[in-house]
Amino acid sequence: MSYVKPAEFAAKMIDAGEDKVFMSTRDTVIRAYMAGAILALAAAFAVTVTVNTGQPLLGALLFPVGFCMLYLLGFDLLTGVFTLVPLAWIDKRPGVGLVSVLRNWGLVFVGNFAGALTVALMMAIVVTFGFAVDPNEVGQALGTIGESRTVGYAEHGAAGMLTLFIRGVLCNWMVSTGVVAAMMSTSVPGKVIGMWMPVMVFFYMGFEHSIVNMFLFPSGLMLGGDFSIGDYLIWNEIPTVIGNLVGGLTFVGLTLYATHARTGSTRARPIEIAVPSGREKVGAGIK
Repeated sequence: MSYVKPAEFAAKMIDAGEDKVFMSTRDTVIRAYMAGAILALAAAFAVTVTVNTGQPLLGALLFPVGFCMLYLLGFDLLTGVFTLVPLAWIDKRPGVGLVSVLRNWGLVFVGNFAGALTVALMMAIVVTFGFAVDPNEVGQALGTIGESRTVGYAEHGAAGMLTLFIRGVLCNWMVSTGVVAAMMSTSVPGKVIGMWMPVMVFFYMGFEHSIVNMFLFPSGLMLGGDFSIGDYLIWNEIPTVIGNLVGGLTFVGLTLYATHARTGSTRARPIEIAVPSGREKVGAGIK
């Protein structure tokens, strides 16, 4: 059977985190760059579908194609390493420490941002014919997304910041569930189905994904969005990164680790003793 039991994929999660810690700087950055670029293309695709059809659900339904491709190709998103890499440290794998965890996160962040920024520039060129004309409908939509999800939060002050953070938490709860779901199956169709469902949920619900935002907001700035780089960093990217970290590690990584990799002691069961026919069995003690 292609299904992998929880105890087995929990061990795979720890092994994956350890492998990422010891990956070379070169490979880490390249894989992160490609992950950011592919996810950005998927976001551009989903926005295009939504604008052209007027159906946000259809855009959300199709967005996971990019997520599935990048993970099947072995590329890494910051949201995924937030969940997997700390498990190798918590499990006390040799040579894995806080510094090596932070190193991996930093390299993946840089790679993801560079990849997403590359696609943001490419898409800005596409929707403006090389900045020769005003943005088309897709370009206008990209600009307004950046406004509503920066200035829109800022208008509500602390309540807006809390909402932004919680949306980041909920996002990586779903996205990291998709990362882990790929480990639940040994077949490509099984992996794709497992990844597709939670990622579709996050996108349609409008939760905040730090790497998707690395594409949406720079492209919005290039296309005339009415917000600043400071608005983007303070009222989206930084709180979203923190929320993504908390959501993925708390609701996915640590919970699966605690209950499948390092399970608690099983409760004692009563011992039953067979008695002559016609009588009920009686509890004779506890193991």
